[in-house]
Amino acid sequence: MEIYLVFVDAIQNSNKFWSAKVEDNNLIVEWGRVGYKSQTKTHSLRSNQEAVLKYRNLVAEKMMKGYRRSQSQIDSNCEVSEINRAIELLEIIRPCVEQRNFSVAYINALNQYLKIVPTPLGMQIEPYRVYRSVEDVDYQMGLLNSLLTTPAPQVAAVGVGHAPEAAEPKIVSLKTISKNFWRHL
Repeated sequence: MEIYLVFVDAIQNSNKFWSAKVEDNNLIVEWGRVGYKSQTKTHSLRSNQEAVLKYRNLVAEKMMKGYRRSQSQIDSNCEVSEINRAIELLEIIRPCVEQRNFSVAYINALNQYLKIVPTPLGMQIEPYRVYRSVEDVDYQMGLLNSLLTTPAPQVAAVGVGHAPEAAEPKIVSLKTISKNFWRHL
């Protein structure tokens, strides 16, 4: 049992993560600023059931504070719908960067985008400098679009005349995105 949550608010300079994992009777919690050295605490409990209960309570508490599920790194697996949503958000961000119009719509799109693609932005987030130019937005959009063209693994039929099981949602790996994704930071 494991979860990774992020809380992003570019205006309030918040770009943090919180993760938790249950292993046997232990609950391991890790937290910090995205891209920086984290803090870790291990809760040793009497049983796995107690560890799971504490895990659920802490996750609920974080979600009530505004944390959102995400992936731990840019190189983890991500559902196609998340990549499509990130591209949609970049399409909102692009004209704002082009016109240097950093309105509430830009800030909201940026916050949502950073929840999908956790990004180390330094200790002081300057939302108006995250994207220096339209080329930066286009670069990231191109990388995300390239992931959507990655073929999904095919399920082989086990016996002659047997059709494969119903297809599960396609998962696309973000491992192909290099550190150059945020090339100007």
